[in-house]
Amino acid sequence: MAVFRPFCAVRPAKEHAGAMVSPPYDVVDRAGAARMAEGNPYSFLHICRSEIDLPEEVGAYEEAVYEKARENIERFLEQGVLIQEERPAYYVYRQEAYGRARTGLAGCVSVDDYKSGVIKRHEVTLAEKEEDRVRHFQVCSCHTEPVFLAYHSHAPLEELLKGWTETHEPEYDVTDAAGVRHLLWPVDLPEIKEKIEAYFTAMGNLYIADGHHRCASAARVGQARRELAADSNGGEEFNYFMAVCFPEDQLDIWDYSRMVKDLAGMTEQEFLEALRQAGFEAGPSQAEPCVPQKRHEFGLNLGGTWYPLIAREAICPQDDPVKGLDVSILQDRVLGPLLGITDPRRDKRIAFVGGKDSLARIGKAVGENGKPGDGSMAAAILLYPVSMSEIMAVADRGAVMPPKSTWFEPKLGSGLFLHRF
Repeated sequence: MAVFRPFCAVRPAKEHAGAMVSPPYDVVDRAGAARMAEGNPYSFLHICRSEIDLPEEVGAYEEAVYEKARENIERFLEQGVLIQEERPAYYVYRQEAYGRARTGLAGCVSVDDYKSGVIKRHEVTLAEKEEDRVRHFQVCSCHTEPVFLAYHSHAPLEELLKGWTETHEPEYDVTDAAGVRHLLWPVDLPEIKEKIEAYFTAMGNLYIADGHHRCASAARVGQARRELAADSNGGEEFNYFMAVCFPEDQLDIWDYSRMVKDLAGMTEQEFLEALRQAGFEAGPSQAEPCVPQKRHEFGLNLGGTWYPLIAREAICPQDDPVKGLDVSILQDRVLGPLLGITDPRRDKRIAFVGGKDSLARIGKAVGENGKPGDGSMAAAILLYPVSMSEIMAVADRGAVMPPKSTWFEPKLGSGLFLHRF
């Protein structure tokens, strides 16, 4: 039974929504955020990457950064750039990009549901990243960016949202710098809110698609606030955090592939032979990228020359949802035993590349059309994208996926709604 309730959002005044929408804090670095926000005093990057408003010598995790984020929220509220909703609402949120659309719903989920496993996870969090968001949320007294959740498709809920969008004008209809269109419809009719809440109560589990660190951080902040409030009754806003929920069949997951700096002393032909010995069938070379078309297919780029790879059935576990993932097969059969990359989180010899521009980045680093790249990488291995059903199977088992397994795109827009507590 999942709790998903409406909330009184802090959100941009309609005329400022286009200026405010930004990418999430963790997909743009400090220099990139500064460039994107240049000339735009209302960009949400002034909140989620507030170090851009401080001298360069101020580190990203210094207290001044979190204080500046809080200060910018308050300033935007005073200026009327941000407004505070008076009545709790849900928000139908649609993204249109790359010729597809997906429609979800923004609301608040329960800290207790995260702690009990009603909200299921599939990744391990990193302490430093988790601590950063804890401090950000605590100082701001605000969840500034939503968590990205998925649910098993639910026809009555999706029909309700479709009907609402067809009979109401969107509050926001803005396109961001990456060309992603964001539309938002507040839903505040009591009878509709009751239906939505009931649908989620009957739904069961929710699954984290993206935002594991925000989930973990929000839970820690909620617990800390609860311990400080002797008379806490469980209804306080700090017991909930902001999320956007999408049906699983509307989510686009892109390949999250690997590049390696060297072949551990092997020549290219020796590496190909080692792959065959490890349980892979390697096809003839070609100039065009070998893009996998299904599970257990891989594309290998050696110095600009491509080879199709297929993992033989004997090396593809069928009874373990983690070991059977292509990313696990690659790690367990190739990266670890052949190349000596046993800890992909920390090994400097491996790089990860995902999303719609991954082939261009691989071509630059490794090579393309039979010609070598810039020399920074010796090889790349393309993977077939993980499916949402695979993610859910791992989460249902209570297991976690290997690092850098999923790449969701487009990312949720930041700055369209905030949750104060």
